[in-house]
Amino acid sequence: MAATKSSFLDKVLGRIGRLDTEGLQTVVQRLARERSFLETLFNTIEDGVLVVDEHGRVIYFNHAVTRLIGMQPSEEELHITKFLPEVDWEKISRTDHAGGAHVTRHEFEIHYPRPRFLRLYAAPLDGTAIGSSGVALILHDATEARQKTFEAIESERVQALTLLAASVAHEIGNPLNALHIHLQLMEREVKKLKGDEWRVARGKKPASSIQHPASPEIAETAKKLEQYLDVAKGEIHRLDYIVTQFLGAIRPAPLQMKICSLNDVVEKTVDLLRPEIENRGIAIKTKLARQLTATPIDATQIQQVLVNLVKNASQAMTTGGTLTLQTGENSDAVWVSVADTGGGIPQEQLNRIFEPFYTTKKKGSGLGLMIVQRIVRAHNGRIELESNVGKGTTFRVWLPLHERKPRLLENKKS
Repeated sequence: MAATKSSFLDKVLGRIGRLDTEGLQTVVQRLARERSFLETLFNTIEDGVLVVDEHGRVIYFNHAVTRLIGMQPSEEELHITKFLPEVDWEKISRTDHAGGAHVTRHEFEIHYPRPRFLRLYAAPLDGTAIGSSGVALILHDATEARQKTFEAIESERVQALTLLAASVAHEIGNPLNALHIHLQLMEREVKKLKGDEWRVARGKKPASSIQHPASPEIAETAKKLEQYLDVAKGEIHRLDYIVTQFLGAIRPAPLQMKICSLNDVVEKTVDLLRPEIENRGIAIKTKLARQLTATPIDATQIQQVLVNLVKNASQAMTTGGTLTLQTGENSDAVWVSVADTGGGIPQEQLNRIFEPFYTTKKKGSGLGLMIVQRIVRAHNGRIELESNVGKGTTFRVWLPLHERKPRLLENKKS
């Protein structure tokens, strides 16, 4: 379908040769007003609009293009690939010669002037407007839409995990309890095999006035059975821990917000975990900010965050090292960081580190950091991660100083 021309141009072009000087001046003024109106319109819209000639040179762009890709007015006539190297100009230019109103669509990420995800629509132009054939390019900032899509996918994933958690709790939790009870019964029977000699050796009263020590063969068998039972009990405790972690990750308890000092939570966490950490040959350092502003947090859940981060950090240092906990604040938030001197996290793993069930440990559940992320998000906070292979990793948790309150509509007085 041919493009519809404006009725004003139709009338003017039909009698352009018969217009006098005054008439031509009126036409030019009218066209100038229309141009000014269109420029104002184009510079108001949020989408970037570019016009590129058949050679790929930019001959027009609006203000939104400057905001999106940093193009300046002095840079007209330059090739489009200088500003959008991700664009396949050869493919777009073929659109120009395809005929009709064929529109192509491209999606790509840019990193200058800031990281954004853009959708580009390219449509051919006829030569009447620009003197030669060309292409109109529309740049749409789809960063927020893409982020909402990711959040929706994550929400669906969490809902699916929630349904699975109920099944896991029922199907695994009950058998684990039964196994634990029967292991305790087996342990009692093993103790009976070892006789009263076993009880006396542990400072307990014998079952009767006459001691009946077990034979060496039975005592040796009982000792082996005790070792096997210890292994079985350890594995059951590990399974129970995984189930508990799983349920904690996707069935969070409601926050119990109270004004308190983040320093106090850090000190309690360090006191709780110090024996376990020092037993690994790891030194603990704390650098707590003086007079840290109290903030509304759920101290119990924030301590759970720190426990997970500290355990991850200590496990990352297999041959000793230093674990550093530090606090600080700015005008909007307080923060706590947990840094280790371990092997660091490779770049290819950083993007997956918060995914459920993703772990680099042989016996890890892959749920600890998911719990951390959930709790921090519930506090309207954020997590920063910095890691250097061979040097170590630092997690920094930011928590807002003030709770976000819902905005209420004001009653207008009549």
